Amino acid sequence: MTATTGPQLGQIHALLAERGYEVSETAPETLSIRETESGVSLRAVLQGDILFFSLVCIVVPRAAVTADVMARMLAADNGISTSYFQLYEAGAGKVAVTLNNFCKLQDLGADDEDDILACVHLSARRVVGDLKS
Repeated sequence: MTATTGPQLGQIHALLAERGYEVSETAPETLSIRETESGVSLRAVLQGDILFFSLVCIVVPRAAVTADVMARMLAADNGISTSYFQLYEAGAGKVAVTLNNFCKLQDLGADDEDDILACVHLSARRVVGDLKS
């Protein structure tokens, strides 16, 4: 296990590792988290008492991100109301679609643990399934 910067990050690291995730510290206050069965990876960054999560869902040709796909991604009933998408240039005419979320930490008790685990279990398959790489 990689050493962590602060006690909160250490507790988060331990929680996720106990749940079977591969966790490593890639920079101060930053964790790389990998779900071992699917291989899905995401990044978590701790800033004060806010833990931000970002998951690259897919990299696709820019033309694949149509108005219809964007409408589905942004719809209030998309099933991920606490999350948001962002698009980043990926080069060669492609964009990376990321799913982002955050949770506000309080005392790292049971409620915070539930919030952290819920954020890590994010899945965008239903929403971005129409995108073809």
